[in-house]
Amino acid sequence: METQYNQKTPRNRHIYLLPNLLTTCGMFAGFYAILAAASGRFEVASIAIFIAAVFDGIDGRVARLTGTSSEFGVQYDSLADLVSFGMAPALVMYHWALHSMKMDGSLLGKVGWAAAFLYTACAALRLARFNTQVGSVDKRWFIGLNSPSSAGMMMSFVWAMNEFGWKGVELRYAALVLTVVCALLMVSRFKYTSFKGSSQPKEREDRVPFKAALLVVAVLVALFIDPPRVLLLIAGAYALSGPLYGLWQKVKPKTQSP
Repeated sequence: METQYNQKTPRNRHIYLLPNLLTTCGMFAGFYAILAAASGRFEVASIAIFIAAVFDGIDGRVARLTGTSSEFGVQYDSLADLVSFGMAPALVMYHWALHSMKMDGSLLGKVGWAAAFLYTACAALRLARFNTQVGSVDKRWFIGLNSPSSAGMMMSFVWAMNEFGWKGVELRYAALVLTVVCALLMVSRFKYTSFKGSSQPKEREDRVPFKAALLVVAVLVALFIDPPRVLLLIAGAYALSGPLYGLWQKVKPKTQSP
């Protein structure tokens, strides 16, 4: 996850290895997803990227809790994210659907791999922009769709469509549009909630309201019942939330000063 690390001196070299080990596990899951997609195991590839997202979500928290944050960890996390949420989703989508664009002509075949590259490039730009904005933006918001959420949108689509019995070759144009849209959302200026709570300085970002905890439990239950469709619904809702919030900001009535 695109998380912020506090710069603190590590207390223990052995503990210091833990967050970087978790980051490595996430990168390995992304790498494995690429291998699985090349072998035609698209459901396994999709699950591997979601596993990478889980590791990505906890490595920063472990670093903060153990006081083992470092500049090295920040940079390593970004490089791992580029593999797991930039290259891996692009290549999974390419092997699943985009490579079949060549069935409609050599030009469209080039459009297919170009879309996959566009996604990877936008993920790299998104991560670079995030790193340069750390400490200068409101922690409550991401500017542009964060790369793990974009990868989640891509992979939940692949996983859910496989569950519905659709093949990538049949959905190649839908996959093309989705890949380009997710790429552009990552480098957009739309604001997405980071779920980091209040803007009050004394408010800890790890604290969540009781209602939010209940919502998390409900989502977990739904995931156990039907993971691919629930993940697609959640990822789609979050991806749309940025443009919808931007539209609402433009059309909402301006408050009148007394």
